[in-house]
Amino acid sequence: MLDLKYIRDNADEVSKRLKDKGESGDLSQILELDKRRRSQLQEVEQLKHERKVLSEEVNRLKRAGEDASSVIDKTREISKQAKELDEAVKQISDTLQTELDKLPNLPHASVPIGPNETHNVEVKRWGDIPEFDFKVADHIEIGDRLDLFNFEWGSKISGRGFPVYKGAGAKLERAFINFMLDTHTKDHGYTELFPPFVVNRQSAYGTAQLPKLEDDMYHAALDDLFLIPTAEVPVTNIHRGDILAMDDLPINYCAYSACFRREAGSWGKDTRGFLRLHQFNKVEMVKVVTPETSYDEHEAMLKNATRILELLEVPYRVLELCSGDLTFAAAKCYDIEVWSPAEQKWLEASSCSNFEDFQARRMNLRFRRDAKSKPEFPHTLNGSGLATSRLIVSFLENNQQEDGSVRVPKALQSYFGSDRITRPL
Repeated sequence: MLDLKYIRDNADEVSKRLKDKGESGDLSQILELDKRRRSQLQEVEQLKHERKVLSEEVNRLKRAGEDASSVIDKTREISKQAKELDEAVKQISDTLQTELDKLPNLPHASVPIGPNETHNVEVKRWGDIPEFDFKVADHIEIGDRLDLFNFEWGSKISGRGFPVYKGAGAKLERAFINFMLDTHTKDHGYTELFPPFVVNRQSAYGTAQLPKLEDDMYHAALDDLFLIPTAEVPVTNIHRGDILAMDDLPINYCAYSACFRREAGSWGKDTRGFLRLHQFNKVEMVKVVTPETSYDEHEAMLKNATRILELLEVPYRVLELCSGDLTFAAAKCYDIEVWSPAEQKWLEASSCSNFEDFQARRMNLRFRRDAKSKPEFPHTLNGSGLATSRLIVSFLENNQQEDGSVRVPKALQSYFGSDRITRPL
C-alpha cells in the first residue's frame, strides 16, 4: 500500500510513476476523498469540542441550581450531528481505502521504463548453451523414456496441470528441494521454515495477492482460506502486526512449499508438461530489512538464487524487468530464466523482488531503531530459490545423453544418489 501522505504531497510524481507501470495515473478520486475526509474530521473534532464545552456548562448550571434543559437539548443535537458525521467519515475512509488498495507499488528510479516484457533488459548470462550431435528430446520425451512422471495420472486425480512424479522423477524433485534448502541455510545464512500451505484473507491481503489476484487463487470458501501461490505469503505474514527491534534485522527466511495457482489469465499459453502448472514446488527466500539496505539485500538475494543454478550447471540469464512488466507489489524485480534446448528459448525459473515498504504497510509490520525512536516500516523482499517446474525442464534437456540417460551434476549427486538418471530395470 502506498503512503497516502506521500501521494498527497507528490501527486504529479506518483501519477507519472503509475503511468510508467501501465496504470492510468488518475489520482483525482483519491485526492478528493482524502480532502473530504480530512475536512469532515475537522468538523467532527470541532463538534466534539463544542459538546465538551456544553457538557461543562450543564454541570455548572446544575451545581448552581439553574435550569440546564436548553443546554442539554443543544448538547444532544450536537452529539447527534457528531455521530452522523462520524459515520460519514467512516464511509469515506472505507471508500478511500478501497481505492488505495487498487494502486500498485511505484517502480524504483533504477527500473527501465517500458510497457511490456519486450523492454526488459538482460543484465547477465551464465553457462554455455550445449550443442548436441544427436536429436534433442524435450522434457516430456525424456520423462516418458525414463519413467519420471505421469501427467495422465495427475489429470485423472485432479485435472490438467497437476503432475505425478514417479520413481527417479520423484527422487529428483526431492533432491532439488533438499539441495536448495541446504545451500540457502548452510551457505547463504537463511533460517529454514516449514509454513502452512493455506492462509487467511488478511495474510493474502498483507502480501498483496488480494484483492487484485483473487481469481488466480484457489479458495476454500467454507473456511475463507486460500491455497498459497508461493511460500512468500505465509512466511512474510509471520511478522504481520509486529514491531521488531533493530537487532532483529535483517531477517532471512527460506521455506519449501507446494504452490497453487489457478492461472485464470493463462488461456492460450503453452501448457505442455511442466511449462505451466496449477501445482508446483518451490523453495522461497524472504527478507525483512531496513530501508537503507534493501537494494544491497536485493542484489545478494539474486546471487543466492543464481548460485543454485551455477552449482547445478544450468545455463541461465538474468533480466531486469521494465516498469510495465513489474508485478502489482514490486518496486524492482529480476527474473532468472533457464535455457530449454528443445524449446530453443529461455524459461522463467525465478523472480527476485524488492517491495520496499509496500507490503509492510499493508501488514502494519514495523521496527524501531532504538527504544526512543518511532516505529518505521521495513522493506520486504522475496525470491524463488528456485521453482522446480521450469528447472526440471532445463535440467533434463541440458543434461540428456546420447544413450538416453541424464547426467547428474556433482553438486546434486549426493542428494540424488547417482551420477546418472536411467530407466528402471
